[in-house]
Formats: sequence, structure tokens, C-alpha cells
Amino acid sequence: MRLLFLGPPGAGKGTQAERVAQRLGIAHVSTGVMFRQHVADGTELGQTVDAIMKSGDLVPDELTISMLEERIRHDDAADGYILDGFPRTLAQAQALDAHLGAEGLDAVVVLDVPEDELVGRMMSRGRKDDSEESIRNRLRVYAQDTMPLIAFYAERDIVASVDGVGELADITERILSVLDGGSGGGLNSTV
Repeated sequence: MRLLFLGPPGAGKGTQAERVAQRLGIAHVSTGVMFRQHVADGTELGQTVDAIMKSGDLVPDELTISMLEERIRHDDAADGYILDGFPRTLAQAQALDAHLGAEGLDAVVVLDVPEDELVGRMMSRGRKDDSEESIRNRLRVYAQDTMPLIAFYAERDIVASVDGVGELADITERILSVLDGGSGGGLNSTV
């Protein structure tokens, strides 16, 4: 099973991707983890990525896809994977399609969490860069850049929206239920 998890900052994508990947016995492929691992290992790709990130620029899509392709060839991804952190824009989704093929993903899980809940979650983390203004700006960027992916993938009938509010275990069960078709509506449904 090849999955993509989407959701606004603070929705719990990474946490749920880890939990679901573990339950399904597939790889959790986080672009942030990939970048940090390549940098830590001192690979050629890592040195390039490190220089780009230190300059404050975004890692180019082609470089990210190259790292992603290398990552999904690992043994732990043989039975499937959950993509977390890429693609984030329509251009990235189209670039990913060019490499994986339009049928490259089996499902896209979208975690739905109300904006005020997201702001509260991120404010409670106590990070210096998490002011209400910066959080709301990140949510606007998500709405502008990433939300169009939902419509892009919905055309393929592979989107499942899941209520991302509640206990971690309950959210995980909702995701697993919709992936198993237990929602009664299959994909392009809401649970």
C-alpha cells in the first residue's frame, strides 16, 4: 500500500503516519527525516541539501524526488510506504507523478482539524517560533499551496478525509478503518 498523508501544520500527520505505518508493516517516509539522515551520514546528497537549507532556501523538487526514489527502494518499503511531507504543492505532486506514475499512490489520507484547535495545539508546544501570527500564516500557506492537492487526488477517487481530533489511538483507528474500506464509502469519503 502506497499512501500520502496530508493535513495542516499541527494536525498530527507525522505521529499518525508513524503509528499507521507500524500497524500496517510499511515504511514511514518523511522528507524531513530523509534530509536529516543524509546530512548526518555526510552523503553527497546530504551535503547538497545541507548547503541549501543553511542558505534558507527550499530543497528543489527534483532533489527531493531523487532522495524519495532512493528511500522507497529500501527493503522496509517493499510492501508499501506512507509519504509524509512531500508533495506539498501541485507542482510537486505533478513531479512525483512523473517519477512514480499517475497510479503511484493507492490512497491519500487528509487529517481534518479545525483551525482554532491547530492554533491551540501549536501554541501549547511552547516553541519560540510558534506565535499565533506565525501559526496562522503557516495555516494560510497550507491552504494556498497544499489544499489544492486534495482536489488533484480526489479526481482519482483516492482521498479519505479523517477527523483528526481526539485521542491518538482513536484517530489511528479511524485512519485504518477508512483504508480498510470500513467507512462504508470507500475513498473520497469522510470519517
